[in-house]
Amino acid sequence: MTTADTTDVRGAGGSGTLEEITRIVRDAGLMDVRPRWYVYKIAANFLLLTAGWTAFALLGDTWWQLAVAGYLGLMFGQTDLIGHDAGHRQIVRTRRAGNAIGYVHGNLLTGVSFGWWVRHHTAHHNYPNHLSMDPDILRRQVIFEAGDRVKRTTRFQRFVVRHQSWMFFVLITLEGVRLHLSGYVAARRGALTRYRTAELTVITLHLVAYTAALFAVLPPGKAVAFLVLHQAVFGFYMGLMFAPNHKGMPVRDGAQEELDWLTRQVVTSRNLRPSRLGDFFYGGLNYQIEHHLFPSMPRTNLRRAQPLVKAFCLRSGLPYEEVSVLASYRAVAGHLDEVSGQVARLESGVS
Repeated sequence: MTTADTTDVRGAGGSGTLEEITRIVRDAGLMDVRPRWYVYKIAANFLLLTAGWTAFALLGDTWWQLAVAGYLGLMFGQTDLIGHDAGHRQIVRTRRAGNAIGYVHGNLLTGVSFGWWVRHHTAHHNYPNHLSMDPDILRRQVIFEAGDRVKRTTRFQRFVVRHQSWMFFVLITLEGVRLHLSGYVAARRGALTRYRTAELTVITLHLVAYTAALFAVLPPGKAVAFLVLHQAVFGFYMGLMFAPNHKGMPVRDGAQEELDWLTRQVVTSRNLRPSRLGDFFYGGLNYQIEHHLFPSMPRTNLRRAQPLVKAFCLRSGLPYEEVSVLASYRAVAGHLDEVSGQVARLESGVS
């Protein structure tokens, strides 16, 4: 959907209130922290990540290292999911402890600035799918509304827009690299005002140690191949995790946010049908509606919250988008293709 759907979006509010659904999930105990679950999750994730780097050290000079690169790409994504939960105060409620967990899993273990991510992600949660306020929309190279001319100024950008239904899935392989660079770019622009020096120091140490390890264990050709595959898998995994959540859902624009919190979170979010494998792979982001309504809800509680929220939305007259994994990616590609077609018609003067 594009801004042509704005009227429908503004009329999508139901009879239920945020206070009502909040009371329902609180009474069910679903906002309570789950320290034991997170101790297990963090420990298991650290062991799996350590196993990958141990295999890398033991295998030595062999092309089998590319399998390790793919595995570690997935584990970097899993590690950043814990940083995501820490940023939302799902693990612990205190800011200092949550930040410590986030900085370790982000800056230290994966080289992604936790401080930058918190600012970026908070803005996304406040204005999901808003063309001029959602940073997840602004930083993409594809466009979500045919009138967007900012991303169509160069020949390459125009090529991307013409073919964005499949180029989107190519470009997300660069998402890992872009995440690594974002902390540095934010610091140069003055966006990292808290722990700026410490953040950049730890990210730099991660980068130096990572590069040194690759070239110490592998000859240059294999080291470069490992680096490229590892970062591509990491980026592709991150892109696959976030793509189904909002892409292809209603967007809006304007200097003011006209939707109330409850409506804007529900109508712009898409759930994937529940499954245990999906819970692991997507880290709770498959329950995107519930997550956006209650960002601080521990991810392990989202599965139990889902039927409560779904029943509330349907009872209140709010839309509740829930599809299979494959259907979600088809919806994303279909929406991007539709926007490409609209751009082509605009440029050819055909209404």
